[in-house]
Amino acid sequence: MSCPLCASGNQGEFGTEMRIHFRGLKNLDKPIAWLFPILLVCLDCGFSRFTIPETELTSLREGSATPGAATRKPNV
Repeated sequence: MSCPLCASGNQGEFGTEMRIHFRGLKNLDKPIAWLFPILLVCLDCGFSRFTIPETELTSLREGSATPGAATRKPNV
């Protein structure tokens, strides 16, 4: 699949470590959602994408992120 931004086929997969937190001072007491997704990066323009697994996505939707460790490839 080509890059949706520049149409290049020059892409690479990279392992990542990321934490997602809710913005603002009122959310300081909410836990951080830890993710370890596979990041798909266009090596020509830098456009990047990844998929958040359903468990962590549900927690983010509900506003109650819980620590987790998930690895998933992006939907391409």
